[in-house]
Amino acid sequence: MKPLTFLHGLLAVFSLSLGAAVAQDEPDTGEHPDWPRWCGKVYESGYPSFEPGGHTVAPPTNGSTYLHLQFKPRYSLYLSTEKTASFVVNAALSPWFGETFANSSGYNVGKAPFEELPFEIKVVGDDVPLVESKIKVNATGVEFPFDLARLKPRVAPYEVVLSAASGEGNRKFTATATSEVLYLPDNPEGSATKIDNVKGGLLFKNAQTEQKFVPLLPYGYYGLYNGSNDTAVADSFVHDYTSGGKGLNAIISLAGFADTNPVYESMDKQGLRFMFDLRGSYKNLTDTEIRVNTIKHHTSLFAYWTADEPDGWQVPFDKTPAAQALIHQLDPYHPVAITLNCQDYYFGAYSIGGDILMEDVYPIGINSTFSKWGTVCNTTLGDCGCDNCRGGIHDVSSRLDDLAMYEEWLGRWPLPKFHNPQVFHGEDYWARDPTPDEARAMNALAFNRGATGIFGWTWPSTTELFDVHSQMAGVVTNAPVSEFLLGGQPDRLLVEGHAIIDAAYWVQGKRAMVSVVNGGYEDIGGPVSITLPVSATGVESVAFGGLPWELAGGQLVIDKLPGMSTSFIILNIDTTG
Repeated sequence: MKPLTFLHGLLAVFSLSLGAAVAQDEPDTGEHPDWPRWCGKVYESGYPSFEPGGHTVAPPTNGSTYLHLQFKPRYSLYLSTEKTASFVVNAALSPWFGETFANSSGYNVGKAPFEELPFEIKVVGDDVPLVESKIKVNATGVEFPFDLARLKPRVAPYEVVLSAASGEGNRKFTATATSEVLYLPDNPEGSATKIDNVKGGLLFKNAQTEQKFVPLLPYGYYGLYNGSNDTAVADSFVHDYTSGGKGLNAIISLAGFADTNPVYESMDKQGLRFMFDLRGSYKNLTDTEIRVNTIKHHTSLFAYWTADEPDGWQVPFDKTPAAQALIHQLDPYHPVAITLNCQDYYFGAYSIGGDILMEDVYPIGINSTFSKWGTVCNTTLGDCGCDNCRGGIHDVSSRLDDLAMYEEWLGRWPLPKFHNPQVFHGEDYWARDPTPDEARAMNALAFNRGATGIFGWTWPSTTELFDVHSQMAGVVTNAPVSEFLLGGQPDRLLVEGHAIIDAAYWVQGKRAMVSVVNGGYEDIGGPVSITLPVSATGVESVAFGGLPWELAGGQLVIDKLPGMSTSFIILNIDTTG
């Protein structure tokens, strides 16, 4: 749950009522909609607990194996200035989804091993394939290029279908899958953002990038502005917020950012990428259309934000998809993000309205078992400020693990995930701000789960936390660290004997990066050793954290690992073996 009174006090400074900013429909989903509920659970005393429903569970199995075909374009959009594109195809074996799989190509041809699946990809209504190839059974993430000259740029996506069939015989395996390709006219006067459907990150282009798509790891705050129409004030705001371009590189524009305020021109000029706030209007499609058409030409716009915690508010399921569809129609050059608050309240229905999923786990300083409303907090009752949380930094990694698991159970292609760190206290939910070490550690835990964006709630925060996030942003949004964080999903590392340590690694060419978080508050006496899955030849640098990591016997080693510490270590690796 967002700190509403806290936000109300800040918004009042800018003569904006909270109700106008975050007005919601009467709760419509779940049980007992006339009771005070959050995430489907009643939270005030005097009401009985009940099962809220909406849980995402693993699909039932019957012991069969299925071949689950999925495909998507590598990027969410292509522009007329590009010549080639590609599809990414998955042919994974699954206990839940796809067509029944048997390891033979046909019963009348000696049951030859079924190891490769021929397929073709066509535009619906066109008999000439864009791609004609084969994929190995149980292969995932295989890329197949095609020539964009086969398509004409247009604002509507092309519907495409993949058709696959195994070899000869009276029992051939056949399957189909569908997707869309967006091939747009260029927009050199504005900006465009691509989602990388393999690596989970963003690429952005505008005139400042010389119309070339460059990787973007957005790191900033949900930000408040004083509403001034003075250009000098706006320029100063952007300069201070970004630390002169050396810190935060993105913002979600909250109160004070009127749609025609010159602060957006200041962001365009200084390169501060912004996500446009539509949370107060996304349920009114007329208002949404007016606002999108007003803002969509800005060169610093990289995404839209519609729903803030629709699962917590129990908003009708159709609201976010309707807004997303309209925005895609009005401005196909930019993705739509939503923020989910609940651990699992109708995740499937609430997540389909976004191209980017943000989670806002605020676990620091909470009482996770008893709320300010006079009730206990558990899976069927209560609101303690962080849904079904334990009250520690590991709630962040647990939530991101949950979201990935739900997508797998639903058979979906994973969406990019952004983390919304806690940078506040109050409301009788949160007794204190996170410490600097906790703030750094929670972000690193999110990165260790593949997060590719960070937006703290809210700015202005304390100077201490602003400095912490600005300093971390200056590292993770730039090479070499950003190359790893945006270069693909991380793999986990288990640290033997130290379950409290959370570690992950990325590999890019002849280098690897290891992220290490001591999730406990106590120092761990050494030496602490981490066995590496790659053949490292040396420590190139400790890019973040400042700890004296060394390489010994193929392991990362440190004499003592301080409590609540975070490290990013870049290694040189031997790729010849």
